[in-house]
Amino acid sequence: MSNPVICIGAALVDELFHATGTMLMHTTNEVSATRSAGGVSRNIAHQLSLLNVPVQLISVFGNDADGDWLKQICREAGIQLDSSITAAIPTGKYTAIINNDGSLFTALLTNAALHLITPGYLQQHETLLKQSPYILVDANISVDTVNWLIEFTNQHSIRLILEPVSVPPAKKIAAARLNGLYLVTPNEDELPVLCSDDALTTEEQIKELLDRGVQNIWLHKGKAGSALYKKTETLQLSAPVAEVIDCTGAGDGSVSGFIFSKYNGKDNLNSLRTAHTLSAEILQVNGAIATHLNREKLLQLVSKYYSE
Repeated sequence: MSNPVICIGAALVDELFHATGTMLMHTTNEVSATRSAGGVSRNIAHQLSLLNVPVQLISVFGNDADGDWLKQICREAGIQLDSSITAAIPTGKYTAIINNDGSLFTALLTNAALHLITPGYLQQHETLLKQSPYILVDANISVDTVNWLIEFTNQHSIRLILEPVSVPPAKKIAAARLNGLYLVTPNEDELPVLCSDDALTTEEQIKELLDRGVQNIWLHKGKAGSALYKKTETLQLSAPVAEVIDCTGAGDGSVSGFIFSKYNGKDNLNSLRTAHTLSAEILQVNGAIATHLNREKLLQLVSKYYSE
């Protein structure tokens, strides 16, 4: 595999419970249930592979039936797992309750042993890592590993993308040494916890991260679209109108679209358009992956959603 994108982080079993009516507290709610392969890094790797981007996933799978099932799904999607770990642990699970409007009511996470992805473990795979133009890492892994990856990618001119995942892991990685990081991708809930208590406004928070050495900050604003900040410019882009069926994986899809576009040599504005298009398509299907899209269909939809 030549020049693969490498995704490092969670591979999980997603158990999604879709409410058939308005969720009520302290009583029984009727739901329909679905089960699918998930995990932020795994989702991004899966979507990239469907778009014909070569991809390697470095994650941790349990040595159990769920782990075997997850690995099979990955291999069928074309994801390479040569550097992933199989351990004598239960495979991680993400359990979500989805409101009847497609929004998230709440979610529970029992994560796999991602602490096994240590700097020492990644050092054993430096030959693979050096081949990659883009490395994606999610914040489920340790701060020490994030720090090692930032230093490694700075030394080898590799673009490292850090996905905060959610508020608790984002708060954890706020302590990382971010100088030289190519891109961090928070939403409006995650951005404040990446910063000090002194940074109260979005503008102050963006400035603080830029001053810490982050090259690009991509702020996801939900229905309002997103903004990409760097020291020399700011790009803002509205989101396409989409009928939301399931919000699961929309953020992962957005990051997948951005990486796909940058991997193919596109500029930041075109990459944002592709990101928003892929996210909008995922919002309109159940599950975290737009399995109905290939490279050609995605590019056609970008032109449809963002016609001049």
